[in-house]
Amino acid sequence: MDLILAMDLKSGLVVHGMKGDRASYLPLDWGLSPTADPAGYVEAIAPRFLYIADLDRIARTGDHDLEVIRCASMVDTCYVDRGVSCPGEFIEGDTIINVVGTETAGADLSVYGSGFLSIDVRDGRVIPGGLDPTILLERAEDWAFEGCIILDISAVGTGSGIDAGKLEQLRSAYGRSLFYGGGVSGTRDLSVLEESGFDGAIVATALHRGRIPAESIRRGEWS
Repeated sequence: MDLILAMDLKSGLVVHGMKGDRASYLPLDWGLSPTADPAGYVEAIAPRFLYIADLDRIARTGDHDLEVIRCASMVDTCYVDRGVSCPGEFIEGDTIINVVGTETAGADLSVYGSGFLSIDVRDGRVIPGGLDPTILLERAEDWAFEGCIILDISAVGTGSGIDAGKLEQLRSAYGRSLFYGGGVSGTRDLSVLEESGFDGAIVATALHRGRIPAESIRRGEWS
């Protein structure tokens, strides 16, 4: 199973996400990196795979395109959620895979011809609209996305753990690559995700707290 480092960008810095309350996010000045500068952060941790959420671009208050391109050049694969609302807003790069988040993507997800679909979930329901994420995964089988991400926004940054009871249902609903992010508490959760058939886990807080080995994120693999 791939292990992917999450990096949230706001006002030019890496910030620590917490339950999706973006107004309260503060620079990530603790953990494995001595700096919250995006490139310095990636250099210090040296992940193989990276997931970037450009919070300013998502909120339409600015963007980190230059930082995204630079950081993407430092890893094998970089998944980028920058709040796109149409395919024309994709960012290009040799290692970049664009992430289309349900929060901003619009009602017709069939218009996207590539990338990963991020099924953004709060309190167990897809935002916006309140759909069961399993139903949206089933619909995604008919779309052109390369894979999907279940992103539990309400658990981001908490290290609260995952609801193992729903994982098999989610996995069985979708046949292509499926990642999970939000609330992963440590190695036990990673093993549960792997055993449930997930192809990747997006992590940050548990890594910085020492609950996931740094060498695993550098190798980009949990097994």
